[in-house]
Amino acid sequence: MRALTLVSDRNLQLIEQPDPPPPGAGEVQVRVRAMALNHIDVWGWRGMAFAKRKLPLVVGAEAAGEIVAVGPDVSDRKVGDKVALYGAMTCGTCRPCREGRDNLCENVAGVLGFHVDGFARELMNTQARLTVPVPDGVSWIDAACAPITFGTVQHMLFDNAKLESDETVLVHAGGSGIGTAAIRMAKAIGATVITTVGDDEKAKKAKALGADHVINYRTDRFEHMVRKITGKKGVEVVFEHVGPDTWAGSMLSLKRGGRLVTCGSTSGVTTQINLMQLFQQQLKIFGSFGCTMRNIAESLAKMADGIQPVIDTKIDIADFEVGLDRLESRKVFGKIVTLI
Repeated sequence: MRALTLVSDRNLQLIEQPDPPPPGAGEVQVRVRAMALNHIDVWGWRGMAFAKRKLPLVVGAEAAGEIVAVGPDVSDRKVGDKVALYGAMTCGTCRPCREGRDNLCENVAGVLGFHVDGFARELMNTQARLTVPVPDGVSWIDAACAPITFGTVQHMLFDNAKLESDETVLVHAGGSGIGTAAIRMAKAIGATVITTVGDDEKAKKAKALGADHVINYRTDRFEHMVRKITGKKGVEVVFEHVGPDTWAGSMLSLKRGGRLVTCGSTSGVTTQINLMQLFQQQLKIFGSFGCTMRNIAESLAKMADGIQPVIDTKIDIADFEVGLDRLESRKVFGKIVTLI
């Protein structure tokens, strides 16, 4: 089988590997059909692995596929099932796992495509419990955007921030994969959406996507515009994933008692916080890491109901590096995906 393999920093090769053995107890064998690119792929490609890993390493952290074989003791999956694939090797036995908080597993063995071999291969074995059935009518491309992109947004907006229909949310980087998903999910429940983008072309696309207000952060201070749009009150929720570059402005954009939820720090990992602002305004800050299996199922259900991911580019697996370059340069609007 073919596998896209990182052999050294910024050096990917499409190589031949032996097919996996028949699935063992509790496992299924999956024919990977589609994969979506994420910033974690860029980080791994650069060599920014935050734990020990061994190269060569099969890349790819978000995917969907078809079950082609079922191992012993698997009764709830069958050959031909279409599934989204969970991207972390959780233990399934610790308290968080038992309680359905998979993203907080106490014994996680690694993230696929980053610490251990990922999804950019034609065949792979995985635990059946780490697969989520895909509803009828959801395409391979869309399903591949559920385990990280839609799942992350579902967890951020609704598990953590608990966004409601009569509230206003500020979505940073509205042209990103999770930014476009956040706009669509928030609008689907009737929330008012303010979003930031880096150029006028993206502003037009974000407006067409449903954003009520779009701010070009290169020409306007977004926090000033948010206060103007909201009549100086601020927003109930800030959807933050940029980091230090936007943090202070995000805090200033919140109304009294507002909630900031963050899942990322693409502009750096440290920032300062005004503690008086935090407690005097009674703000709430939520860290949001990945998503649960339930979040993936909820995301797939939303896709089946018509809330689809925005696709920027479809590429061949051999052009994966081109996709990473495009993602790194922030020239995307939506997701870059590949069929395998």
